[in-house]
Amino acid sequence: MDIWSKLPGQESARQRSKIRDHSAEANLFLRRAVVAFVGILVLVVILLATLGHLQISRFGYYSTRSNENRINVIPIPPNRGIIYDRNHIPLAINNTIYKLEIIPDKIKNLNEQLEELKTIVDLTDEEIDIFQKERRNYRSYSPVPLKAKLTEQQIAQFVVNQHRFPFVSISGEQHRYYPYGATLTHILGYVSKINDQDKARLIADQRLNEYVGTSNIGKLGIERFYESTLHGMPGYEEVEVDSRGRIVRQLDQYPPQVGQDIYLSIDLKLQQYIEKLLNGRRAAVVALDPNNGEVLALVSSPSYDPNLFVGGISGTDYNALLTNPNKPLFNRAMQGTYPPASTVKPFIAAAALTEGVITRNTVIHDVGWWQLPNTDKRYRDWKRWGHGRVDVIRSIESSVDTFYYQIAYDMGIDRLSKWMTEFGFGDRTGIDISQSEESRAIMPNREWKFQRYEQSWLQGDTIPVGIGQGYWTATPLQMANALTILINNGKSYTPHILLNTKSSVIGPEVPEISVPMESTLLNTVDAKSWQAAKEGMYKVLYGSLGTARHVFAKTPYQAAGKSGTAQVYGLKADEVYDANNIPEHLRDHALFIAYAPYDKPKIAIAIVLENGGSGSTNGGAVARRILDYYLLGDESVTTDASILKMRLGD
Repeated sequence: MDIWSKLPGQESARQRSKIRDHSAEANLFLRRAVVAFVGILVLVVILLATLGHLQISRFGYYSTRSNENRINVIPIPPNRGIIYDRNHIPLAINNTIYKLEIIPDKIKNLNEQLEELKTIVDLTDEEIDIFQKERRNYRSYSPVPLKAKLTEQQIAQFVVNQHRFPFVSISGEQHRYYPYGATLTHILGYVSKINDQDKARLIADQRLNEYVGTSNIGKLGIERFYESTLHGMPGYEEVEVDSRGRIVRQLDQYPPQVGQDIYLSIDLKLQQYIEKLLNGRRAAVVALDPNNGEVLALVSSPSYDPNLFVGGISGTDYNALLTNPNKPLFNRAMQGTYPPASTVKPFIAAAALTEGVITRNTVIHDVGWWQLPNTDKRYRDWKRWGHGRVDVIRSIESSVDTFYYQIAYDMGIDRLSKWMTEFGFGDRTGIDISQSEESRAIMPNREWKFQRYEQSWLQGDTIPVGIGQGYWTATPLQMANALTILINNGKSYTPHILLNTKSSVIGPEVPEISVPMESTLLNTVDAKSWQAAKEGMYKVLYGSLGTARHVFAKTPYQAAGKSGTAQVYGLKADEVYDANNIPEHLRDHALFIAYAPYDKPKIAIAIVLENGGSGSTNGGAVARRILDYYLLGDESVTTDASILKMRLGD
């Protein structure tokens, strides 16, 4: 045996050589290579199939998604229709303003950028708070207004620093502007930012898509009532944008449909004159054309500037309006409810004549008071020593209370209430901005008292209703409307502010839209009864005993009217009213209704001067000046200066 064969290492190597199977190893490698090849082949097939699916089957879908990232559709809000007065003077127009917009969803450090913008564009904390609230009303990745009404200096400062704010931009938009400020607020209303309630209403009406890109909507008055007419329809433009959302080029554009213009029956010059006459005192005046129901003027004083609300009013300004003791937000002409006082006597006289309760020859002897039968209750006349012998014409001329206490007693509340309802009291007139802006006021009856107080109607409740007091209240608009019914011998025209609308689009003419005038006829009243009421009103101004004869002396035209003085609080049995010894807010209201010319009326007015004292003197003085201005066109035509002084808290 070879000595080397006995070595341990050589023996082990030989043994391993005998055990190793090279053929098996080759087969194993081959199998692994085949599996790897098949795996790679399957993956390639899957890859090719996926590419085919994406590039062929789903090409349209992913192409659209790609374009959505590259192409933006930007809504173009329509220009709002212009509002004009009857003489084509623009009352509400559109100005271009510049605002700062931001896309908050694309900014990681939003709060930091807002802080930086404070010093650049004078951004306030209040504006930031409003922006954070408004974000919820906008779609994701849509620009949200941050600051409106940028000044030239603010625009310049931002442009210099714009490179620091890739997703902030300046855009121009049409901004509603009211050139006559507070003069027409209670007629026009205003537009302001769309809030959650507005959005819910638009969704319910299926009109939300019409407001894409629009931030404001009509809130009150004409702006709200004719919102669908004024607003128009939005358009849009397709633009290509880069990775930062900046516009590269415009691809296509679809212009918006502008809103229709509106023409109102309001006479701006008359409206301005009345406001100047009232001089900010608490009062309301309504002037109608009795021939068709057109509203010539509707003044509620004091008023407020609607431009404060466009784009959102500040908390400070709004709180100042809310806390103002003169309540400028309150529309006294349509929502103010006052005892109509003696202004209703002509209406009651016409009803009593028709019912046969009185005749033209009925006479009572007024001793200064009237006593309820079978009681000790006495109701005083305004003239403590009485008027002596009084017929129906004299009762209106001298405003004799006792005459109407007797009528109220004889007619009873059922007939009295029914007749005054026919004159429009106790219900909305239907004026075309009424919706939630007009009060029904109160024409009391048995049912009303029971529902309100759960008490039965008493006979003593009826008596003060006969002189427009007690539970009875009315708005100045209702008083003017009732007067037009009397003027027209029972024919009633629905008061309206809209004359017509007209599209400002160049192209096919859009039909003009006119307000329908609903008319009814109180045909149960004969001509003689109407004439008696009018004759009494004529003598109020020109009769030897007329309550307003001094105010209307020597007018170059003939008119008719009726004064009223409404008590704000009840006097005790022996108490004497003395305006100088009571607080201003407890003084009587001064009321006056009038129309002119007497034979062919062109204007009917109703006036309420809160805490204004005597209706015949102070209310009559205002009525005289309005009629002088409207009929004669001369602001200098006045009556005696001492008569024109109104005691309205001076």
